[in-house]
Amino acid sequence: STSATNEKTNMLLMSVWSCFFGQDEEDGTEMGEGDEWMQGKTLIKPLDQLDLTEAELKEEFTRILTANNPHAPQNIVRYSFKERSYKPISSVDQLAVHFVLEGNLLHQDSDEARRQRAKQGGEDAGDVEEGGGEERADSVESKAGKKEQKITNQFNFSERASQTLNNPLRERGCQTEPPPRANFSATANQWEIYDVYLEVLQKQEKNKEKAKAVPKKDDDKGKKKMMLVETQSDDITKVAKVAKIIERMVNQNTFDDIAQDFKYFEDASDEYREQEGTLLPLWKFQYDKAKRLSVTALCWNESYKDLFAVGLGSYDFTKQGRGMLVFYSLKNSTFPEYIYPTTSGILCLDIHKHLPYLVAVGFYDGCVAVYNLKEETLQPIYKSTAKSGKHTDPVWQVKWQKDDMDNNHNFFSVSSDGRVVSWTLVKNELVFTDIIKLSLAGAVSEGPEGVQLPIMACGTSFDFHKQIDYLFLVGTEEGKIHKCSKAYSSQFLETYNAHNMAVDAVKWNHFHTKVFISCSSDWTVKIWDHTIKTPMFTFDLNASVGDVAWSPYSSTVFAAVTTDGKVHTFDLSINKYEAICQQPVVAKKKTKLTHIEFNPVYPIIIVGDDRGYVTSLKLSPNLRKKPKEKKGQELPKGPEVEIAKMEKLLSLLREPENSNA
Repeated sequence: STSATNEKTNMLLMSVWSCFFGQDEEDGTEMGEGDEWMQGKTLIKPLDQLDLTEAELKEEFTRILTANNPHAPQNIVRYSFKERSYKPISSVDQLAVHFVLEGNLLHQDSDEARRQRAKQGGEDAGDVEEGGGEERADSVESKAGKKEQKITNQFNFSERASQTLNNPLRERGCQTEPPPRANFSATANQWEIYDVYLEVLQKQEKNKEKAKAVPKKDDDKGKKKMMLVETQSDDITKVAKVAKIIERMVNQNTFDDIAQDFKYFEDASDEYREQEGTLLPLWKFQYDKAKRLSVTALCWNESYKDLFAVGLGSYDFTKQGRGMLVFYSLKNSTFPEYIYPTTSGILCLDIHKHLPYLVAVGFYDGCVAVYNLKEETLQPIYKSTAKSGKHTDPVWQVKWQKDDMDNNHNFFSVSSDGRVVSWTLVKNELVFTDIIKLSLAGAVSEGPEGVQLPIMACGTSFDFHKQIDYLFLVGTEEGKIHKCSKAYSSQFLETYNAHNMAVDAVKWNHFHTKVFISCSSDWTVKIWDHTIKTPMFTFDLNASVGDVAWSPYSSTVFAAVTTDGKVHTFDLSINKYEAICQQPVVAKKKTKLTHIEFNPVYPIIIVGDDRGYVTSLKLSPNLRKKPKEKKGQELPKGPEVEIAKMEKLLSLLREPENSNA
């Protein structure tokens, strides 16, 4: 009948349900793991409650039962070091844990086991305290007559085994490059070893003979040590001096035309033009590892006239990095004589006049340092730190001064932090002394608790008077020039409203004690009499002026470099209004000239640019013209003539002021 069929069908479906998901809640048994979402839901209804037709009841549904876990993830991937990519895992753990029981096993001779047996009534309390085990068959006999008590079984244990789920193994691997290998093979026999020993013995005998040949003098210990060092030095070091001389000879032969021009060439066309001159390019100095650095400082060596120092850094303050200190010689333009790499960019340097191996350097990070060319190390022998009073802003200029009362070397520095500092070389450290702190007139800022603090001015350049030791000039970023004294640290002797932008350089005249020159980024070069607050001469060069320098042979000749790549040379005794030579000296238009220096002896100048190149130029005769000597007359020579020549120009400018007064 239909009702019987429905009952059988319901029984079949309920059995299938119990196989997959456990029994129903009505039976009082738990459902399968992960079936909480089925609770409270009626998934299968009795057939008598369904409205089914006869055909639907007879329709067969096929269901395949597998042992796969439906909740196991099928998309697990792991990294394959062999193929260097993530690969899916084919084998997935299908085991589902339905029941876990954690149990504890106790050793039967332990105290806990005895207490449990005592509670169960298996043994007496006395047996538990005495630590006796199970009662043996011969225990009655031992109690009755035997005094010796048998030792209990010390190896009494029970072995149990259980089956648990093993956690999946985890593999971890790493792949490294194999170390490089090289095959080396050699044979060593008695004859080869014997020959090597003979060579060593012969060298030792030669060294002993040379040491005996050196004369022994007690008063000349230094030379003796030098000779001993030379005998023990390698063959390469012995050839170093000779190799340097040969290298200079090869360079002189290679650039023979430039050497001839440096020594003998004089521009004959100057005879046909009275108020114009030219610059003849000579050597070009460049170091490959300093291509991306700018020339930030130039300085000639006073003792060795062919040697000059170059400071390399960057004026782009957004791209600050390493720096370099190099020394070039006119005898070898292809490679520097000395190279000192630095971690911070160099902005200034100065070579000691009487000790040509001491070089003071100022860095962008505010440090100052002193290098000794005699030392073999690449590190400075003195360097300021935060503890020793280093500047907090870039150091723009350093200058050596005369030794102090204790004969200690000292130099001065000026920085953007507004401090002019004296540094003294005492034993192994730099001792600093603040000479003056630059402040803006009338500008104050509120400090803590409403305290009025003066705003510091940024020093960019300075120069000391050639004859008056205590007098010096300081140029600032605001365009002012302050005349200061070492004796007064709180006030200025005079302030000149010099420029509209930062003062890039300020320098005293080599001959006239009252005259100094200044240049700025506002395109102007100005000549001053320090007793007058207004400039005596003003020249507009139509570009930012990077540097200016007085000539060492004339009081009226000076030169300046601009950012458009030109060198402007002036001689006030010939033309007071414009330059007698205005010449571009760079190959590329975008190259900017940064610094210029006159050689103290030879009629040449060196200019540096922002690409790390230093170019040497020879002055034509009109740029170093001297008054013509008449027959039978000897013209006076010396610094008095140069002083009188500059004084004559200044008197022409002072006369109108005196007449108006």
